[in-house]
Amino acid sequence: MVETSETRYRVGGMDCAACATKIDTAVRRVAGVVDVSVSVVTGTMTVRHDGSSDLKAVQRKVTGLGYSVSPFTGNAKLAREDRPHHHHDHTAHDHDHAHDDEKEIDGRHGDDHAPMAGRWWRSRKGRLTIFSGAALVAAYAVGHVVPASASYAFFVAILVGLLPIARRAVMAALSGTPFSIEMLMTIAAVGAVIINAGEEAATVVFLFLVGELLEGVAAGKARESIQSLTALVPKTALLEDNGQMREVPAESLAVGAVIMVRPGDRISADGVIVSGESAIDEAPVTGESTPVRKGVDAGVYAGTVNGDAVLRVRVTAAAADNTIARVVKLVDEAQESKAPTERFIDRFSRYYTPGVVVVAALVAVVPPLLLGGAWGEWIYKGLAILLIGCPCALVISTPAAIAASLSAGARRGLLMKGGAVLETLGTVTMVAFDKTGTLTEGKPRVTDIVSFGLGEAQLLSRAAVLEQGSSHPLALAILHRAKADGVPVPPAFELEALPGKGVTGKVGGETLDLLSPPAARECGALNGEQEARIAGLNDEGKSVSVLLVNGTAAGLIAMRDEPREDAGAGLSALKLAGVKAMMLTGDNKRTAAAVAGMLDIDWRGEMMPEDKQRVVGELKRQGFVVAKVGDGINDAPALAAADIGIAMGGGTDVALETADAAVLHGRVGDVARMIALSKRTMRNILENITIAIGLKAVFLVTTIAGMTGLWPAILADTGATVLVTINALRLLRVRG
Repeated sequence: MVETSETRYRVGGMDCAACATKIDTAVRRVAGVVDVSVSVVTGTMTVRHDGSSDLKAVQRKVTGLGYSVSPFTGNAKLAREDRPHHHHDHTAHDHDHAHDDEKEIDGRHGDDHAPMAGRWWRSRKGRLTIFSGAALVAAYAVGHVVPASASYAFFVAILVGLLPIARRAVMAALSGTPFSIEMLMTIAAVGAVIINAGEEAATVVFLFLVGELLEGVAAGKARESIQSLTALVPKTALLEDNGQMREVPAESLAVGAVIMVRPGDRISADGVIVSGESAIDEAPVTGESTPVRKGVDAGVYAGTVNGDAVLRVRVTAAAADNTIARVVKLVDEAQESKAPTERFIDRFSRYYTPGVVVVAALVAVVPPLLLGGAWGEWIYKGLAILLIGCPCALVISTPAAIAASLSAGARRGLLMKGGAVLETLGTVTMVAFDKTGTLTEGKPRVTDIVSFGLGEAQLLSRAAVLEQGSSHPLALAILHRAKADGVPVPPAFELEALPGKGVTGKVGGETLDLLSPPAARECGALNGEQEARIAGLNDEGKSVSVLLVNGTAAGLIAMRDEPREDAGAGLSALKLAGVKAMMLTGDNKRTAAAVAGMLDIDWRGEMMPEDKQRVVGELKRQGFVVAKVGDGINDAPALAAADIGIAMGGGTDVALETADAAVLHGRVGDVARMIALSKRTMRNILENITIAIGLKAVFLVTTIAGMTGLWPAILADTGATVLVTINALRLLRVRG
């Protein structure tokens, strides 16, 4: 088995899917290259190759086509040992030390495909468009003043814009893409000059460059959408060092370091609050409009804004592994993987363009030969059809929409591993949820305080006294409630744990016991009415502790892992979308029934991981398209068995290796939002395909009928591409 490696590059100047296709075709011809994946939206290329590859040859192929290329410095290691080719992810200089000192390589021979950074008119493509426009205006002026020189002036105007286009056409043809838009454009312009349509040819070349420029601007907008997330993380941080504060680069922060965050500052790393309490504005990362109050031991994300108090935060993830970096990296990778619709259109376009060239040739030749038509008129129509035949708008229709959706989802913490996952989500008809930590908070809370004589505050205070120092989830629930209610918790004496029963101690002359109902029963402390109350609470799925004061039952404290605040609304949203929901849990049937009753959801209880996997299989056999939502770790078998596995979690706990998608911020309603985003994306793709094919069909008919000529034909191509890209960018406006 041959070991392969992956090398990633930044590629500048790509603005439509035809660019990606040319690069893909050229790089695949380099010896040792196994696979190539190019993303227009992220401006990246991933090359999988064996050890024999000459990576400089890969870069030369790309620059030869007129694009800039540089090693991708943001690579994180991707350990995917389960893949058969045992690939490793490296930066380009891992393989070719010559790159260490090499700056970004451009296409140096008059490249007009340089990356469009900053103002459009400062880019090479922008300058070429301006020069072409100026040459066209000058040609019209010369033609007006000296009519006899008009044809020469327009010929010069054509050369200004056409020479760089023709160079790219030749390079693409030599690299395996003979039917590129540049080649079609060059043939059409040269043909127009031959039939004395130089004025129109110069106009068409200028309009083509304008269209390319607009495509570049639109592609840049999509690219900026996700990359703008990285700008949220501040460049520096205040590091606590031996009691002193010093400003250091945020990327240098090590895990375990403690940083200070002042009110109004952005938090510079993922971490846990060590001291302080403040309202955190998480809108930039999670889309949550209301600031979240957080205190000691609460997790915070890099890029979020500290509200009203100084915080000390212990760093839990290095800069390359924080939530935002992981989101950006995941979206980059997802945009490089093709959706089924995109793969189909790619295959279709391979036959579509040569087919249009044949049709154009037939239109130019058949009527004059067989029907006595005028050669000039029908060659002109054939040239116009050539321009209509470029598949750019059609090919970009799917990836533009998919990329915009993946970016929009990522900004709300909805992460999807590529277009195939995004497409499938829209077809989901059944969502199977885990209970603990998915539909519920994952930790018990005090739900009922039942007093048999004492006041509620007194009862809670005595129970909290006994639970001080304990790390048991039920003990923490009692202590959390006491703190929330502001109940005093005096020190206790002679505290003693009673294994399997509870805890006992003395406070202020009273002997206190906090026991399980069976242990309290053994002491003979419960009467019939109290037993009935305990049974009623147990039937609601609650755990009950009994407080005894000097051997007498003083009250009950009931606790339960409560549903998440948005669980009910999230399940209702699924129901409104026509998607059924089911809860699969390992909990006992009584607890499962109680939680399911509160949420009005079908359920299965007392299930082992293999049982959950079996139920998912049964649902699929019944004809459901199943999404399984769990924590991504102990639900691994069921996540893998489902059509779509969705990990529910926060920050670094998301187990994306197992799942196809993740709800990063743990909101049940986000599952419905993910499905809605998928459906909206598929509608957008259909609109895009309709625009692309519809415009071409209209102009094909009008061209053959003699109603439109060369310059409307180029508008049909570049205009459709721009319209499709702008339509796809609408998906960046995330609703809800």
